[in-house]
Amino acid sequence: MKDQFYMQLALKEAEKAGEMGEVPIGAVIVLDGEVIASAHNLRETEQNATAHAELLAIDAACRKVGSWRLEEAVLYVTLEPCPMCAGAILQSRVKRVVFGAHDPKGGCAGTFMNLLQDSRFNHQCEVASGVMEEECGMILTVFFRQLREKKKAQRQEQRSRKLERNEIQ
Repeated sequence: MKDQFYMQLALKEAEKAGEMGEVPIGAVIVLDGEVIASAHNLRETEQNATAHAELLAIDAACRKVGSWRLEEAVLYVTLEPCPMCAGAILQSRVKRVVFGAHDPKGGCAGTFMNLLQDSRFNHQCEVASGVMEEECGMILTVFFRQLREKKKAQRQEQRSRKLERNEIQ
């Protein structure tokens, strides 16, 4: 139940991202039962490839606790972390990662590869996957469906304008 509660907060962050036209991914970091940071994707808004929800939340959490070490923290994220985020999770020593939807194309917490539990690193994380997986996956599915429909409509509008211009000439 506790994991679902915090994942629900991460989903609220994801919704904020979606409303901004960002890929709807949200993250929350919890330490000693208290949310110390929350964030959502801002890659498009900031035009910054590193503005992923996890990295923004880790940065905020480190500032909040005054240390780069988040050794007892739990990170909740709606989509399985990518390689970049998995690296930051390891570097910040997050204790546990809980994610919702699996990412078959880039998930590095067990789906595509498992950086978070690779014994060759000096730190590994506990991982719990599939928490509220349907809800976390659905927000992404709906977002990308709407994005494809919008792009299709824009292409059709451009074709119509081009035909109109050709008929006028």
